[in-house]
Amino acid sequence: MTDRARAVRRWLKSTSNRTFIVYPLVVIAVELVLQHGTLHFVPWFTPLLAWGYLQYRLVGNYRLARGKGGPGLSVPPERIVTTGAYCYTRNPMYLGHLIFMLGLALTFQSWIAALLLLVHIPWFHRRALEDEAQLRALFGPDYEAYAARVKRWIPGIL
Repeated sequence: MTDRARAVRRWLKSTSNRTFIVYPLVVIAVELVLQHGTLHFVPWFTPLLAWGYLQYRLVGNYRLARGKGGPGLSVPPERIVTTGAYCYTRNPMYLGHLIFMLGLALTFQSWIAALLLLVHIPWFHRRALEDEAQLRALFGPDYEAYAARVKRWIPGIL
């Protein structure tokens, strides 16, 4: 494998690159083919795209500034972040991905994007469970108390 191929593969392994760049391009391309060069576009749903992306980006910056560590948990945080969006949901960055994907499905009236969303809901849930296990191991009772107080996905509900 060439260096360029390795770089492309590494870039594609990034969940954010796939969600916010690759998937929209694929959805648009597939919809253009399926609809013979036309594209259904419902502008009323575009705020979901902006909301999802901005939630992911801004919350990620917030977490890095306060919890340290790296993006994702490959470089674990030094402290639990329980303020900002993290006082409402334990996984606001993953939720941002899902909100964006919902916006993609609705904005382009795309079954392909809806399928991507349906595949990613359990994928992000499994990933959240894995992250939480790692955070429990790192922070013990402090993380347990946080998890007991803050819902995993939807504030006050789920």
